[in-house]
Amino acid sequence: MTPTNRKKIVVAHSIRPAAPLHEVETNRALARWLAQILGLDYGGSYSVDQHGQADLYLLPTQTLVGPAQALSLGVKGPEDLWGGYVDHDFICTKAITHGLHGPDAVAPEGWSPLFAERVRAVVLDGLSVFAVQDARAAAMPLLELGPIRLKPVHACAGRGQEVVDSLKQFDAILARADVADLFAQGVVLEQDLQDVVTHSVGQSFIGGRVFSYCGEQYLTQDGQGEAVYGGSNLLVVPGYYEELLTLSLGEDVRLAIEQAQVFDNAADEAYPGFYASRRNYDIAQGLDSQGTQRSGVLEQSWRMGGASSAEVAALQSFINDPGLRAIRVSSVETYIDQPLPANAIEIYRGPAENSDFLLKYVTVQPYDG
Repeated sequence: MTPTNRKKIVVAHSIRPAAPLHEVETNRALARWLAQILGLDYGGSYSVDQHGQADLYLLPTQTLVGPAQALSLGVKGPEDLWGGYVDHDFICTKAITHGLHGPDAVAPEGWSPLFAERVRAVVLDGLSVFAVQDARAAAMPLLELGPIRLKPVHACAGRGQEVVDSLKQFDAILARADVADLFAQGVVLEQDLQDVVTHSVGQSFIGGRVFSYCGEQYLTQDGQGEAVYGGSNLLVVPGYYEELLTLSLGEDVRLAIEQAQVFDNAADEAYPGFYASRRNYDIAQGLDSQGTQRSGVLEQSWRMGGASSAEVAALQSFINDPGLRAIRVSSVETYIDQPLPANAIEIYRGPAENSDFLLKYVTVQPYDG
């Protein structure tokens, strides 16, 4: 990947108009930190008046969608941003993880059946639904295998999901007043696992460097008591997945890395307009309703995510010490007001979207493998 031009200005860009303060401030903090690491100027938050003609390196909070948005921000390829680009909105959601229940099912413009074919062996049992009239037919065969999880495709951090145990329960969902709008936005119906461990696998390409990582993410409770993303513990190496796989890793971790690679390659093949300089994948491993161990990619993140602060910390470590073989980094999100742990790097402290308080920080530990 082409090194970042030193004339570029690093700029944060919170895409959602009503983005919560913690998302905006985290975006700014990471952009500021990345500018410092790369030796570039930090330009604050994107403004068309201030930055419209500038040569930018953009940190968007969401994947860019469509050529008009990308060109308006001066993004022509992966070297212009830390994030990703897709031609259609659904491509950057969990909707692409599964196929449709039949050839007559409603599909969004640009849908590629090829992707579902390529990833079928590395995802859990599931189907994607884009119209309420297709929902019951999709749910029935899945419910015969056990409980399913209903996942709105635009929801994040685990919010908005429901576990459905029976067709009767699913019919009750279909009777809700807003159900047509819910399914029109896209819903994934996917087998529910127990005793789940969620692995994070990914790569980032920044300033002519590439690093790859694996790790686990965990949940915490927000101020409303809902189980949401609580952080990630990552093992990061400079280089590609081949370098990561030279480390001493468990078979479960190796499987997660291999499945992420299949998913990543399928995206490049099935959606040729897609590109990304941050490629993160969540892989769930747990027991299905029959007690069988299952492993599958849940979704992708081609944008700033919960583990992004840990990735920036890893990049800082590799630049500070070019001889590092690997580093352990952790991103933490807690809704409990507490002092910052020793040697931690604070990313955000303040109100959250659904809670009165949120603290985000990063820790760095040596790799002792």
